Amino acid sequence: MIAREPTPITLELGGVAASELAEVYGTPLLVIDTDVLDSNIATYERIGRDSDIDVCYAGKALLVVALARRIAASTLGLDVCSFGELLTGEAGGMRAERMVLHGCGKTRDELSAALAGRVARIVVDHLAELHELGALARNARAHDERASLRVLLRVNTGIEARTHAYVKTGGEASKFGFAPDDLPAAIALTQTIAGVELAGVHSHLGSQIFDAEPYAACVPILLDAYETVLAAGAPGGELVLGGGFGVDSKPGGERIDTATVIADVVRALRSSCAARGIAAPHVGIEPGRSLVADAGTSLYRVIAVKTQGTRRFAIVDGGIADNPRPALYGAYHHPSLANRTSDARRVRTVVCGRSCENDVLVTADLPSDLAPDDVLALATTGAYTYSMASNYNRFAKPAIVFAGGGTHRAVVRRQSPSDLLRDDVIDA
Repeated sequence: MIAREPTPITLELGGVAASELAEVYGTPLLVIDTDVLDSNIATYERIGRDSDIDVCYAGKALLVVALARRIAASTLGLDVCSFGELLTGEAGGMRAERMVLHGCGKTRDELSAALAGRVARIVVDHLAELHELGALARNARAHDERASLRVLLRVNTGIEARTHAYVKTGGEASKFGFAPDDLPAAIALTQTIAGVELAGVHSHLGSQIFDAEPYAACVPILLDAYETVLAAGAPGGELVLGGGFGVDSKPGGERIDTATVIADVVRALRSSCAARGIAAPHVGIEPGRSLVADAGTSLYRVIAVKTQGTRRFAIVDGGIADNPRPALYGAYHHPSLANRTSDARRVRTVVCGRSCENDVLVTADLPSDLAPDDVLALATTGAYTYSMASNYNRFAKPAIVFAGGGTHRAVVRRQSPSDLLRDDVIDA
């Protein structure tokens, strides 16, 4: 037997070789580096302490039971925007008093869960929601059920952050929140619902914001709204600035200095309150992507490398089903060869998935000797990949692995063929 030299490790995630993770768990695979994740959680805990603000993780970025359990073990809260996310938070040990319910189209089941005390607060988006909440609250009281809930009104401040239109949630083109002129009617309606306390106002501008200016511009508008709440005799006490803090997945890319931005905005807000002669509300933020994005890496195995005219394609065993973000709004995830080193020259390569779409994942310079069975790693995929994944083409959703401190474990299993048929009515 001829001894072979060990293959140099080109990429480690949480102290574990990416090639080992691909071999053990298969691909596509989402790996969460818990060393990075825990560091990000600790950073937001410190921001909360230093600025005396509430920090809630926005679960829509990524929420599975193992991650909810990690958030529950921290001082962070959790915001959920569906019944499924609420169930996941509960399964992870999140207590009701640390959860807030979001969403612009909440179902009756979700509103009923909030009224039943399964979350501490609810962010209301429009008048129809308040009417539904009132009807459910009256019915709950008639059946001697609990109906006690703190409400925040989501204000569309009209401020448009510089980001992609698909992830912009402020401004007149956005479906989210009350226009400031509609607040008096919302406040009056909220105050007619017994067992509901109007706690303050909420705003969220969008995602991938890289400068402080949009947040600062929201302060006077939100304070006007907050004063309207107080003037109506509501208890108030809370003002939430939302999240959207940007993370660039390009090497050496841009990232907002969240601690400095938040400290400056909160300082300006409290100074403005003093100038207006009102008590400063307790401030909250809701980071999602900036907590989990750079902890995640997606691993794919190359199926084929081919050339069409002047373009070189690498087809991998994942694609739009497990990461729709590049197709939706041009998200970039920097690729690297993960299973071996290569000194070959770099060639412009279009990395595509295997679905029946032109599902380009990324275009980048990759080694000219890239070949079938190589493993490619796409960086910064912790947020809005698995949470947006589908079974398009009846592909199975990937597994999720936590890797940290040189160890690894599966926290979400890969879907099986039987999972793909589970909801079909076979004898229909």
